[in-house]
Amino acid sequence: MSKTVNINDLTGVQKASILLITLGPERSASIFKHLKEDEIEQLTLEIANTRSVSPALKDQVLDEFYEVCLAQQYIAEGGIEYAKELLEKALGADKAKDIIGKLTASLQVRPFEFLRKTDASQLLNFIQDEHPQTIALILSYLSSSQSSTIISSLAPDKQADVAKRIAQMDRTSPDVIKEVEKVLERKLASLVNQDYTIVGGVDSIVEILNTVDRGTEKHIMETLEIENPELADEIRRKMFVFEDIINLDDKSIQRVLREVDNNELAVALKGTSEDVQTVIFNNLSKRLAAMIQEDMDYMGPVRLKDVEEAQQKIVNIIRKLEDSAEIIISRGGGDEIVV
Repeated sequence: MSKTVNINDLTGVQKASILLITLGPERSASIFKHLKEDEIEQLTLEIANTRSVSPALKDQVLDEFYEVCLAQQYIAEGGIEYAKELLEKALGADKAKDIIGKLTASLQVRPFEFLRKTDASQLLNFIQDEHPQTIALILSYLSSSQSSTIISSLAPDKQADVAKRIAQMDRTSPDVIKEVEKVLERKLASLVNQDYTIVGGVDSIVEILNTVDRGTEKHIMETLEIENPELADEIRRKMFVFEDIINLDDKSIQRVLREVDNNELAVALKGTSEDVQTVIFNNLSKRLAAMIQEDMDYMGPVRLKDVEEAQQKIVNIIRKLEDSAEIIISRGGGDEIVV
């Protein structure tokens, strides 16, 4: 590197390589542990091609790194406006604007981040009268605990509508996100990445429904069964998978196993984790556990499709027993305490 090189002429990889050179081999090695292979290759090549770095350039790179870290910390603590205000006081308006500008290009700030720090009950009052599509968009970006509290408190006729919109949401235009954010937090809109943002989907609503109380979940699923049975079926298949059986208490597992055919159980256990097998066998008599283990050993290779079908049959039994209140699947969102 020439001594006349200015920091503004450097690429991100060049800055990173200078930073690692300045930090020394031990600290750099620790950083490498957290990088991807292609990133390590790029940096290694850049470091190898760097012949010399002036002390002044090292200082500039270190200063910028410190300032960006400081800005990220302020953003995490109180959002962009908070960070900008503190940076202006510490570094001046021009420098603060420059740092924030760098972050908007490289740091992906999650939309509605400021709402994630807001109490769910307060947030409910803020958004409950919004259009269901707007509520669905917001809930898709919140934590599952916040979203479950809010969706449980919505009017019953709006719960299933919002749940359906979250599940069917695929890609949302940045312009739409910006418009919603302007209503909730005007200054945040400028930080939304201009690429289309993937949000929501079946996995998102499954995570929320797994956290809400059973009454809310049941109402939403019953409504979806009528309006969109295929979507309801897809959601239900993902809400409780076979491996989740380890989260049931022993009494519930024993009740489930009484309904399961032994041959079906042997097939379902093929290829499962040791933890799942241990939990199942611990809730069977030693004789029956040994018999099923022997069946598994002599069964030989089994098609994955057959294993999945056997597991789904057992999951269906679990859901049926929960519906009849014979077992309880632990969930958040304020279920009644059973004593």
